Amino acid sequence: MSLIEVKLRPTGPWRVGHHAGDRERVDVVYHSDQLYSAVTHAMRALGWLEDWLDVTARASEPVVRFSSLFPFMGRTRLAPPPKSVWPPSNPGRLYLQGAKLVPLEIMKSGVVEETRWAVDGESECLLPMGAASPFRVSVRTAAAVDRLNGAVEPHRTACLEFAPNAGWWGVFSCSDATWEARVKSALRLLADSGFGGERSRGWGRASEPQFSEAAHLFAPTGAEGYCWLLSTYSPHETDVVDWSRGEYSAAVRSGWTDSPAGAGAKKQVRLMEEGSVLAAETLKGRAVDVAPEGFPHPVYRSGVALYFPAPMEILVRNPARPTVTPPVLPAVAVETPVEPEALPEPEAPVEVSMVEPEPEPESEPEPVVVEAEEPVAETPVEVAE
Repeated sequence: MSLIEVKLRPTGPWRVGHHAGDRERVDVVYHSDQLYSAVTHAMRALGWLEDWLDVTARASEPVVRFSSLFPFMGRTRLAPPPKSVWPPSNPGRLYLQGAKLVPLEIMKSGVVEETRWAVDGESECLLPMGAASPFRVSVRTAAAVDRLNGAVEPHRTACLEFAPNAGWWGVFSCSDATWEARVKSALRLLADSGFGGERSRGWGRASEPQFSEAAHLFAPTGAEGYCWLLSTYSPHETDVVDWSRGEYSAAVRSGWTDSPAGAGAKKQVRLMEEGSVLAAETLKGRAVDVAPEGFPHPVYRSGVALYFPAPMEILVRNPARPTVTPPVLPAVAVETPVEPEALPEPEAPVEVSMVEPEPEPESEPEPVVVEAEEPVAETPVEVAE
């Protein structure tokens, strides 16, 4: 069985209907059930419709299996990461919870280099550092004009506008060379006539598809017993899935028929989403008839599984900074320190009274003894008369 990659480079806006049915919202993944429906319409135009249904929707083992279409930017292919290992347990400085689409090479290598990748908040894609977004969501205004009375009803419709080096990529597996060539022809026709909604306005067109071998894009081994979905999936009655394990999510799919027999609302069906990891050895899937009640022919929604081994773990790595070798210093003799002598234990502290001592009484001065001198007799002086 061959695995073929297809790349589509849009030449104008693309309208991928949102699951909520809101015209002012758009999906960023072209789901595999939508791709199968588009290819089926192309097979009808090419005259191979009944044979195509016999080898796909009505076959016990479909000859062709489609993945969904995901955006790419240059050489970077984006895809929904496996829910069992995303976001990584060690997110580092990157806000990886906000990344809904992750480069395929990360799932293959199992490593996220912090210095190489960054999360683009607008597109919710993990992109190379400094790279622009692969697409932007634009809302365009139009008006429906009643040709009988001239009444005008304006409306707004969201679409995807891709960068010059961006577009869609996907893979399909085929076990028959004849049908491989026919699928390529159908995709070339759709590139000219358009995919998705608003095709009458020229939306959904692309340049000539590019095909290449795709086996090298995916790791050959992974977590044993776990399948990583890249398509929508509706369980077949023979599929053995342990629903108590794995990580998965489901979405309700609906829409309208586009058939010469008339238009009508399709029956709703719940499908597993891309990125789900299911605990199973193999997955088959099935196509569900969603034709409205009383419709003249079946209308198939593909839930055939296209899956790959689920990665065991994804780690965030910050490359180590280059180590600087310190200079070699000359050897210096170091004397052995002498241990200091033990200090004597400090004496007990002396209590000091804070009461001032009473002043001592002043001593009386000692008496001074003075010896009296003997009186000297005066000599009488005679006075002459």
